[in-house]
Amino acid sequence: MTTTDPHIPGTTTYVPDLLYVGGRFRAGLALACDAGGRVAAVVRPEELTPRDRRIRLAGRALLPGMVNAHSHAFQRVIRGRTEYRGARASDSFWTWREMMYAAAARLAPEDVYDASRMAFMEMALGGITSVGEFHYLHRSPEGTEYDDPNLLAREVVRAARDVGIRIALLRVAYARAGHRKEPDARQRRFIEPDPETFLRHADALARDLGRDAPEGSETADKAPALAWLGVAPHSVRALAVEHLRELSAYARAAGLPLHMHVAEQPAEVEACLAETGRTPVALLADEGVLGPNFTGVHAVHVTPEEVARLAAAEACVCACPTTERNLGDGVVPADALFGAGVRVALGTDSHAQIDLLEDARELEYHLRLTTLRRNVLAPEGVTAEDEGGGMSALAARLFECATRAGARSIGARAGSFEPGSAADFFTVALDDPSVAGAAEEDLLPAVVFSLARAAVRETAVGGRLITEDGRHPAQEEVVSRFAALQRRLWG
Repeated sequence: MTTTDPHIPGTTTYVPDLLYVGGRFRAGLALACDAGGRVAAVVRPEELTPRDRRIRLAGRALLPGMVNAHSHAFQRVIRGRTEYRGARASDSFWTWREMMYAAAARLAPEDVYDASRMAFMEMALGGITSVGEFHYLHRSPEGTEYDDPNLLAREVVRAARDVGIRIALLRVAYARAGHRKEPDARQRRFIEPDPETFLRHADALARDLGRDAPEGSETADKAPALAWLGVAPHSVRALAVEHLRELSAYARAAGLPLHMHVAEQPAEVEACLAETGRTPVALLADEGVLGPNFTGVHAVHVTPEEVARLAAAEACVCACPTTERNLGDGVVPADALFGAGVRVALGTDSHAQIDLLEDARELEYHLRLTTLRRNVLAPEGVTAEDEGGGMSALAARLFECATRAGARSIGARAGSFEPGSAADFFTVALDDPSVAGAAEEDLLPAVVFSLARAAVRETAVGGRLITEDGRHPAQEEVVSRFAALQRRLWG
């Protein structure tokens, strides 16, 4: 666990009261970060010498940075604007889309930057250090290509870089309103009509980002990237099967993350059955789309047979519990997914709230409401009396969804403190009222199930602090510009 030579040139060592490593909190350990932004080692402070650079984080617990595997950053502008009932009794997700369309139609490129920077800064303040941005705003409000077809994607990446978090730009393919549906003018900023157009623009963006593969394929001596490409067929509704095949083959050949909305609402499942005679997961399995690089976002309305097919393909599911309950989508069957061995990541999706720990606890709490049981997702056969952190087993499983599983989903070499991984972390103030009094053995459950967002005090990416004492250095400007944007959009 410790290095025999902690005195690595350029290393900065963070010394908290408690460090989360090996699935538990431990005192008397520190995190050494090398000059390339990687974890050098977990060390004992007494091994350091006066010439070693150290930063003392007194009264703090230090944990791996969280990974938000599914985000639509521009939707930050509609927070609080959809919480009303329309004139129709059937008001639901599909009327929520009207407000989303209204926002999408009004945003200039600089507005996309300001909205994204606000969302990403809020993530950083909450301990999120990497994001999978499911980006589908491509064209002008009139539906024409910009001179640079990736202009809006670059604005989103610029926002992430300026905040300081890592981003997998999951470039979305969106080609139609639906099977046998007339084109919808409200979707004209999303539409690229054929796979050739999408692939041409994706290749250009990959070159611009300086990479052709996700972080998992990097060598251990290469610094973790701050931005990279992923491929995101929007849904079975938005693409014909032939189109989906081409994108899947492209992602697989390049080793890119492949993300897709899957079985979010019953209407999607019904439409897929009507068009193809198969449910969305069955269609993806039959067409060879599922695989270790695939993440199905939501997967609310899946059958046990479909869960088994996801597991057999070693695919991931990204649950977004806050958005799913906000939209009335339903409850992700996380118990069935875990039971089958499917990895589950987490996302904040529409940003009705940005708090990945809240999403982690909702994954469990929603199942408590539907099953009338407690500790539904706790690993089988582990009790509080067991050595090795039995009291924290459920919390550790949920925290892994917010860290390791998310990192693997988006292709980030992050989510843990293994040597060579990204030196991304956040701290928790141990005197915060939400966790005050917790001991080492029950601190993780307190963090996962009870932590207030204000208790997150520092966030670091690549061993560099991007927030300190609960503030981002650009916070005043980011908030001011976002507030002005909201007045222009809705005032």
